Amino acid sequence: MSYIESYQCDVCGDKKGEGGDWWLAWVDCFPGEKPEEDQPLIKLTRWQHHHAHSAGVKHLCGARCAGTLMDRWMTQQHAEPDSHCETK
Repeated sequence: MSYIESYQCDVCGDKKGEGGDWWLAWVDCFPGEKPEEDQPLIKLTRWQHHHAHSAGVKHLCGARCAGTLMDRWMTQQHAEPDSHCETK
């Protein structure tokens, strides 16, 4: 039995093929001097198969969808300015 792994863009739903200019994005935390000063931040990197499996990672098919994700994230942060990083 063979196993086929597939990914799709978390913004537009396009399916990942062999080529393309795919990216990964995730939310992290920029620590402040006190826990209540921590700031959420978004990180973006080129596609790496190993990291594509990581929890919380968004799969993006290109620059347009990366920009759309960034815009949505910024809008959410603007709507909730007092939000801080999740504590684990």
